[in-house]
Amino acid sequence: MKTTLRKVFGILAISAAFFTSCTSDDNGKATEPTSGFVVNPNDFKGTITEGVVTLDASKVYKLTGKIQINSGAILTIPAGTKIEGLGGTSAYIAVAQGGKINVNGTAAKPVIMTSGLATKAPGDWGGLVICGKAPINRVSGGMTTAQSEVADLTYGGTINNDSSGSITYLIVEYAGAAFNSEKEFNGVSLFGVGSGTVFQNVQAIHGSDDGFEFFGGTVNTSNLISIGNEDDQFDWTEGWNGTNTNWYGRLDFGKGNRGIEADNFEFGFANTPIANPSITNISLIGPGSTADAANFAENAAIKLRRGTKAIFTNVYLSQWKVGADIEHDETLAFVGSALKISNVTFNEISTSFKGKNTAGASTDVSAGITEGASTGAGAGAGKPSWASEWAIGF
Repeated sequence: MKTTLRKVFGILAISAAFFTSCTSDDNGKATEPTSGFVVNPNDFKGTITEGVVTLDASKVYKLTGKIQINSGAILTIPAGTKIEGLGGTSAYIAVAQGGKINVNGTAAKPVIMTSGLATKAPGDWGGLVICGKAPINRVSGGMTTAQSEVADLTYGGTINNDSSGSITYLIVEYAGAAFNSEKEFNGVSLFGVGSGTVFQNVQAIHGSDDGFEFFGGTVNTSNLISIGNEDDQFDWTEGWNGTNTNWYGRLDFGKGNRGIEADNFEFGFANTPIANPSITNISLIGPGSTADAANFAENAAIKLRRGTKAIFTNVYLSQWKVGADIEHDETLAFVGSALKISNVTFNEISTSFKGKNTAGASTDVSAGITEGASTGAGAGAGKPSWASEWAIGF
């Protein structure tokens, strides 16, 4: 009898736990667990520790501090939602390892993350930070983790297909708040983000640092636009590997540095996994090949250095002093094999390409360059058709 009673009570306990952790709709179907997090649109900040928080597109959210999505929690942002950042470095959105963000914008109604100030300027707020569990190479071999330089969250690991959610049709404006000259937010910072994350139709515009920066990871992307960010439009380091299509980058407002700045790892040029992305269909538009040297000392469309690999196909480069600049012995070793720029158009470029070894001597890199008629991201320097409905700043 005692054994039978224990079985009965065990079944009841399991049933109670099930009904406590799950809710159901009127048709009896299981729905996502709710969160105890309280959303105040006029004071949007805090840490989401569990369940699902879904915003309301009819409201404008004033981001007054950090929003952090912890492991097991999900933030869902519907199409047409607007979030306005206030408070400089204290206002940002961060996804911790195991957390997820679902940005469900559409071409007709993208999600907007922007400045909440009356007069908007680059660096008004932090930006979007996502930390995943995919490999990084800060220690060679890819078996380590690290702390993100902004948001102070752990990233990296061994899960190539890790998912941090789905980000589609998102515009990030006026981000990049700086703590100091060496530490500042990007428009979007992707730390060890895995290939299970959807990242497509995203624009970073008028930020004070990089538009997009990849710190290792394996995330794949499509339809990215980076305009008028005051450092590089795209940046990668720490062994990022990803497959990418349709990138468009342009300097604006007389500010900016490079179209792409790419490293394997600054403190270990040969560390593994070696950065090795592929990018098909890319346009990078500069400030003009004769731009003032004091303002554009690094006026190069593509800077590849510190041991990175990369495969570019269908490339349109316009109005730069240098089209492709390849540097360091570890990088040069890949030229013509794992480092290629194919079907590239150089338009109004003073020097199409150049190379320099670690000692500083000029090196021939022509084996990695193949010229040809290119449409780049789709329309050369013009606005691509895939961006026609939703992207801004052209």
